Amino acid sequence: MDTYQSTSEVPEQPVAAVGYAGVLRELLPIALWREDADGRVVEWSLAAQDLLGHRPEDVIGRSGSAVLVPEANRELAEELTRRVQSGETVVGTLPVRHRDGHRVPMEMWIVPARDPQGRTGALLIAVETSQVLHMRDSLAALQSLFTQSPIGLATLGPDLRFLRVNDALARMNGVSADEHVGRRLTEVVPGVNATALEAMMQRVLDVGTAVVDVRRTGRTPADPEHDRTWSCSYAPLLDGSGRRLGLIASLIDITDGQRAQADAERARHRFALLAEAGTRIGTTLDLRQTAQEIVELLVPQLADSADVQLLEAVLEPDEAGATAHGLLRRLAAVFPDPFAPTARLKAGQTFRIPAGTAYERVIADGVPMNLYSADVPALITAPRADDLRAYLATLGCARMVPLVARGKVLGAVAVTRLRGREPFDEEDCVLIDELVARAALNIDNARMYTHQRQAALTLQRSLTNSALPEVAGLELTGRYLPASDHDVGGDWFDVIRLPGGRTGLVIGDVMGHGIHAAAVMGQLRTAVRTLARLDVPPAQMLRSLDAVVADLGEDEMATCVYAVHDPGTGTCAIARAGHPPPAVVGPDGRITFLDGPPGTPLGTGGREFPAQEVRLPPGSLLVLYTDGLIEARDRDLDQGMDQLAQALSGPEQPLEALCDGILERLLPYAPQDDVAVLLARTRQP
Repeated sequence: MDTYQSTSEVPEQPVAAVGYAGVLRELLPIALWREDADGRVVEWSLAAQDLLGHRPEDVIGRSGSAVLVPEANRELAEELTRRVQSGETVVGTLPVRHRDGHRVPMEMWIVPARDPQGRTGALLIAVETSQVLHMRDSLAALQSLFTQSPIGLATLGPDLRFLRVNDALARMNGVSADEHVGRRLTEVVPGVNATALEAMMQRVLDVGTAVVDVRRTGRTPADPEHDRTWSCSYAPLLDGSGRRLGLIASLIDITDGQRAQADAERARHRFALLAEAGTRIGTTLDLRQTAQEIVELLVPQLADSADVQLLEAVLEPDEAGATAHGLLRRLAAVFPDPFAPTARLKAGQTFRIPAGTAYERVIADGVPMNLYSADVPALITAPRADDLRAYLATLGCARMVPLVARGKVLGAVAVTRLRGREPFDEEDCVLIDELVARAALNIDNARMYTHQRQAALTLQRSLTNSALPEVAGLELTGRYLPASDHDVGGDWFDVIRLPGGRTGLVIGDVMGHGIHAAAVMGQLRTAVRTLARLDVPPAQMLRSLDAVVADLGEDEMATCVYAVHDPGTGTCAIARAGHPPPAVVGPDGRITFLDGPPGTPLGTGGREFPAQEVRLPPGSLLVLYTDGLIEARDRDLDQGMDQLAQALSGPEQPLEALCDGILERLLPYAPQDDVAVLLARTRQP
């Protein structure tokens, strides 16, 4: 419906009315035209041409009603013309015909104005209704945004002084909106690095490009005791012609989100540390290596220093005795400053637990505790350690955690952080305690392994000849090489004097490693010596040993070669139980591997171990060995025997040198399995 209203006041004719709009024209396209007292168009603005499509030459001099008013509105237009010519100003919403024929709803002001002849004509000011509605909605949205948005908003002029601030930003800054207006950021909240932010805003104005999500952290009067973080965005504020009027700023308080993200990152880091602990701690069964892995995991990811100490009585329970009670030994330590007094705290040092201190309480109770400056003087009791005590008192925080495994306190781990770094919080303490608990199990495993290995080595040394006996008709040498420095097995050899000037030669291999294999080897060695003195022949010897192994349990198994050399006849009777064939080198250098019946391993229930007799003229060489000499991951059995034959190609050299050459050729690196070798060269009786 067309609407209008009128007023009887006749305003003065504006200077240069046609085409004049000022700031308003920047916001709305305003059409202006004049009609004389006869209703003919006498002036037509470019904005009118843009909005309605009619060029000035098409409308000037013609009846405005005929060109612009739809036929259905002609009667209304004539009435409005009469009222304007009588001195009224009319305001209304009227349709105007576009050049292409469609109607354009327009908000119109029709004002009385003198025409060139001095008569009363009309000045028409028209704005497209849709543009007015769009401006109304835009202003309403902007007002709602400023008053209701939780985002801090502000507009600033070219001089970077606040023009308008919403309540959200006023609350963030702790300064009222009115106190912002006319002032710069450096004057309102200087504690947020305002100078740098103003420099950034100036660049936005100069370059005309927005910046998004600039983080700033600081304190405002709204929360003067705590740092807060904001995400700031700045965009140039432009008018319709692109002229920069200032800028608009938006701020979002992301403190809580940042904290949540930091908490999540810390949690991820903690889980990663726990996962890393599973792969980095306990990579070997070496006690000191395990302790070193602990400190390298803790520093610097979780602490600035770490110190692992074990009770001396735990390290050497059989030898330390009463004198080790109350002593701690430092196994590994990492301290950040090589010039600090802590540089003197090195691995291997021992010290007595000071009475009544945190050390004593942690060791005695098995409960972690935080250490404070007041605890430090009692921890270091040496009279000449004042500088160390003073240094430790300056640390930011410290925690001591007992190493507890299988219900037993093994020692303690002390960790510290320097001042300037956040002290250990509750979650840090939980993580440290968990890492130390895991480390304690690895340390205890390494400790028990070390003790078992020492026991196995002691047993093996007690059961293995350190020197071979002098026997008739034979020159002897032998070697035993464990698979590694950290393990022992069941390989062994022995030489036994027999009645009638004969000699028993034996070599064997008990399946498995460790103290159990060494113990089984010891029982077999004892059984061989006992039976040999009863002059039991080789085949019967192996049948008896098979029964011994069977009696030890279903899972026990061993291989063995037993030979009896008779210098009087120059022969050697040999029987095998699943063992690699001995090698024989004749006086002429010809090399053969005995192809007699191999027999079955001891403990499998085989009862037949046929012996074969071999002639060994003076200058012959008999070579007994275990499978670790010829078998490896990178070669099969046949390749190993070929290499052994090549190593035996110079049998005339001294026996010790020959044995060393065999090992160097077949074992250029550490053996992958235990190796035993026994060489016997025949000589004139």
